[in-house]
Amino acid sequence: MFQRMYGLRDTRVLTGDEDFEDLLADAGAKALNGRRPDLVLYGHTVLAQSMAYRAGFAQRLGERLGAPGVPVLGITKTACTSVLHSIDLASRWLAGPGEAGEHVLVLGGDQGSVSDAIRIIPGVTVAGDGAAAFVVHRGTDRYAYLGGARAKDTRFHRNMAMDPDERRLFGPATERGAVDVVRSAVAAAGLALPDVDWILPHHNNAMFWRGFARTTGFPRERIVLDLLPEYGHVFGIDGLLGLEHLDRTGRLPVGGRAVLVALGQGAYFQAVVIERKE
Repeated sequence: MFQRMYGLRDTRVLTGDEDFEDLLADAGAKALNGRRPDLVLYGHTVLAQSMAYRAGFAQRLGERLGAPGVPVLGITKTACTSVLHSIDLASRWLAGPGEAGEHVLVLGGDQGSVSDAIRIIPGVTVAGDGAAAFVVHRGTDRYAYLGGARAKDTRFHRNMAMDPDERRLFGPATERGAVDVVRSAVAAAGLALPDVDWILPHHNNAMFWRGFARTTGFPRERIVLDLLPEYGHVFGIDGLLGLEHLDRTGRLPVGGRAVLVALGQGAYFQAVVIERKE
């Protein structure tokens, strides 16, 4: 069922001699490309992170990023929406009274392979390990953040401990939540759904997004699930993986617009609209 109906096949996980902290730091350094961050936000789903068992994670990370003493804040308890939510938080922080040249580094990702209880959502998806990073700042860069939206449905706050009745309601409610948050994000960007070229979805499973396409009328072939069989669900960075894939394959030209979508147990919904710039 997972392969034929859900489009899932493989997940990628760290080997025994690899360290997730290294993965995060390497992604952050590549995103910064020599720049110094003024703030670091780390969005994650799994509450107990492996590197947190060793004291001084924030200090070590700042030093590895070439910015000792930089504030490092964890963004969590909104499940897989925490990474995209960090874009909104970074934008709000940059709109404050700081300097025009400030940069916020956003890190995202989790090591789900520490426990199958963490990475397997029965009947829904299987998650792998992965990290991503990007920089948010004022002014024009490779992508412009046009707008976003977030929502929650606290009927499902029991998460993995939901009873059978709650689980039956959860699927349809999650689809409605995804549709509503995408429409709200697109409206916040001053657009309509036909103005969007691509949707970069949460990698729960392909069946869910077939339903989304039917409900919204958005073309199924423009919901990017190319990486789903290769990576599975990678917690909060699925949309970012899709964005990098589109850009790398030349399918997001200058002026192209995409909506990144994240869904979270609990239940949380987040969507971000971006436009490709020069």
